[in-house]
Amino acid sequence: MSATARVAIRAVEPLFLDRWSPRAFDSSLIPQEDLDTIFEGARWAPSAFNYQPWRLLYATRDSANWSRFLGVLLPFNQSWVQNASVLLYILSDTLIAAPGSEDFKPSHSHSFDAGAAWALLALQATRLGYHAHAMSGVDFDKARVELAVPDRFRIEAAVAIGRIADKSILSESLQAREVPSGRKDISEFVTAGNFPA
Repeated sequence: MSATARVAIRAVEPLFLDRWSPRAFDSSLIPQEDLDTIFEGARWAPSAFNYQPWRLLYATRDSANWSRFLGVLLPFNQSWVQNASVLLYILSDTLIAAPGSEDFKPSHSHSFDAGAAWALLALQATRLGYHAHAMSGVDFDKARVELAVPDRFRIEAAVAIGRIADKSILSESLQAREVPSGRKDISEFVTAGNFPA
């Protein structure tokens, strides 16, 4: 389904409205060149001190890693992600050091920065005609072991990427949810001054 049903109250970049998170994917392969362009989008995300704490681990559906990457999702997500083209995990480095230093300290903004990388990745995927769907329905303990993630890295989310398919491939309950979602009005999350009482 097209995201054209979304209506912004104020003039915003149309790409923001075109980006949404479908579950119906067509199982097609993504050329490595397109995938690298999607990753390039994430590369240009802003981060504190330009530390770029995000790490992306990915598997394509035709790779030897696909079943392992799929297997650490919760069963509900496995049921629809199995038709995606790519499955990736976004990690963030919880420690930060000044350039050239080995004096690592806890990073306050690692998750925030990784979220910026996710947003740009999703927008770049949309620009290329793909869709990206992030999810936290992951067995995080199992993922840490299966993907050999060091303790200092936080597994933030999993992301399925692919081309949209007809929603009829989904279960009946998911078909009803296969539409772009709306958003709260800015008055519900923006306040001039202190936190509202």
